Amino acid sequence: QLQLVESGGRLVQPGGSLGLACAASGESLIYLTLGWFRQAPGKERERIACVYKVSGSTDIADSVKGRFTVSRDATKNTLYLQMHSLTTEDTALYFCAADRASHCPDTFQYWGQGTQVTVSS
Repeated sequence: QLQLVESGGRLVQPGGSLGLACAASGESLIYLTLGWFRQAPGKERERIACVYKVSGSTDIADSVKGRFTVSRDATKNTLYLQMHSLTTEDTALYFCAADRASHCPDTFQYWGQGTQVTVSS
């Protein structure tokens, strides 16, 4: 019954900022390990962040560390991704995902539909 819905993707100029949201329904996100992924045309899917269940501890990929942050709002049952200093290399379809594993798995069980982020002048 868990459903994930991403929102917030749009066209942004290089150097700009953008926030994405992943709204969950059916289960509480605090009991799930969560991930943000992105995939650009012709490239493999890349995991950019992970939020661990209960504790809320985070891992950020080296490719976006220092520019992207993740957070979790238990009251709103929503996962967020804040992106800054965006470049054209950040253009991709962004997905959120969830799993019941305590670690950050390579393959998540639940996925949202994705939201498009395009960085261009």
